[in-house]
Amino acid sequence: MSLENSPIRVKSFQFACEIVCFTDKLKENKDFELASQLLKSGTSIGANTREAQRGVSKKDFRNKFGIALKEADETKYWLEIYSNQRNFYYGWSDFLRW
Repeated sequence: MSLENSPIRVKSFQFACEIVCFTDKLKENKDFELASQLLKSGTSIGANTREAQRGVSKKDFRNKFGIALKEADETKYWLEIYSNQRNFYYGWSDFLRW
């Protein structure tokens, strides 16, 4: 399996694309701060997994995946805040299944 077809790379990219669409909806509703935080953490997951796959050592690989895991946890946190504060107009629960 090539790095391009790695399941984590494909899924994290798809997730980032969904996050971009979701944050666009948040911005339309003037939830700018939440959109900004969610966009940063949600797209960082894929960026860090991609960087990990190009790691120069096992330590570097583990470190980058560790960062990706932290970003995923932060993204879940922002989605949980949103879910507790708003009516759900854009299928937010789809993100929590990732």
